Amino acid sequence: MSAARLPRILSSLLFGALALYLILPMLAVLIYSLARRWTATILPDGYTVQYWISALQDPRLFGAFVRSVVLAGATVAIDVLVVVPATYWAYVRNRRIRIIAEMAAVVPFALPWVAIAFGILLLSGRFAPALLGTPLLLMLAYAAVHFPFLYWAVDGAMAAADVVALSEAAETCGATPLQIIRRVVVPNITGGVVSGGILVFASSFGEFALVQMLVGGSFETVPLWSADALRATLGKFPELAVITFTTFMVLFVLSAILVFGTGAQTIRLLPGARAVEQRR
Repeated sequence: MSAARLPRILSSLLFGALALYLILPMLAVLIYSLARRWTATILPDGYTVQYWISALQDPRLFGAFVRSVVLAGATVAIDVLVVVPATYWAYVRNRRIRIIAEMAAVVPFALPWVAIAFGILLLSGRFAPALLGTPLLLMLAYAAVHFPFLYWAVDGAMAAADVVALSEAAETCGATPLQIIRRVVVPNITGGVVSGGILVFASSFGEFALVQMLVGGSFETVPLWSADALRATLGKFPELAVITFTTFMVLFVLSAILVFGTGAQTIRLLPGARAVEQRR
């Protein structure tokens, strides 16, 4: 074995081990959702699609799934519309607001989300009581809590793309700030927007504390349905396996479509990526 091939073999082994580590739990969930009965053997005693049929035909579960998807998608849209221009402005126009943005991005990780939800209730009750208990308040809360995932990805993408130099070149050509963001900045930070948007979507889809405290059962999402299924008398564990595997596949397919469909190369956001590309 040549020394030149050793790093490639080691990286292939590492990738295979990582893929196996990620695939095995979801494979177990899929098998459990198809198991007729699973006792002391390594594999189920029999298989059935009954749980898949009952879960997919459940109007309550379908409604919760649709609400979760719409809510997570709207959260991503709000965060992209707010974070990208704000981060660009912090890079090009006023770097002092970066301190404020970074401090705001730390808050969701420094405080329990139950405390954040309680603070949102107090603030909304004082200044906008009409929003209490509405999906709009939940959507705005999601956008405020999950934006750090997008902010850090976009911030790294802008640093890698050197948006300051790009902006100066575009201004020299007579472009307006809106044209610079839409035609120059966004095409060069697609990888950051895509990777951050996927994280925002996934975390919003599975959020439980905020939806429980802000809207309760009046706007049931998949996490609320799952909690109720766990508290059921007989337990809907096979149906939970069905919705867990379905959610994983939806997020996986969506991530693949966004990454390959937009041509995003998120590898460029990693430290040392430029050096690797130069060696090639």
